[in-house]
Amino acid sequence: PMKATTASAPNAGPVDVHSPAAGAAALRTFFRIAEAWRLDNADQLALLGLRSRTTLAAWRKGGEVSLSPDTLERLSYLFGIYKALQMLLPSPEAADAWIRKPNAGPLFNGASALDRLRAGKVADLYLVRQYLDAQRGGWG
Repeated sequence: PMKATTASAPNAGPVDVHSPAAGAAALRTFFRIAEAWRLDNADQLALLGLRSRTTLAAWRKGGEVSLSPDTLERLSYLFGIYKALQMLLPSPEAADAWIRKPNAGPLFNGASALDRLRAGKVADLYLVRQYLDAQRGGWG
């Protein structure tokens, strides 16, 4: 089987998602999404499953950090939600605004997706991701 390579690192092996460098990259991506979605600190804490504002501030400053399996799972769902919205909606602005808009779908009952996600449960991240993937017509 062929291996995927990149032009900048043709001999690179598989990425270790548990490495501190991968953790730093994942958090940089999260904070870019948080900015696009206009998430405040409380929302960021809830989505990441954190209780400590000190940890959030340290993560925001950057640097390498090993992330827990729970945090990696949360980030994976958030990245999937972000990607699905970018694919489903006609503009980046519409995609970024969707997370805050009231939604009549049965999963949301008139509330926004962000309202649902503010509970801080991994299951809600999964359900929103699944909802969007179904809107797109499947996984991927």
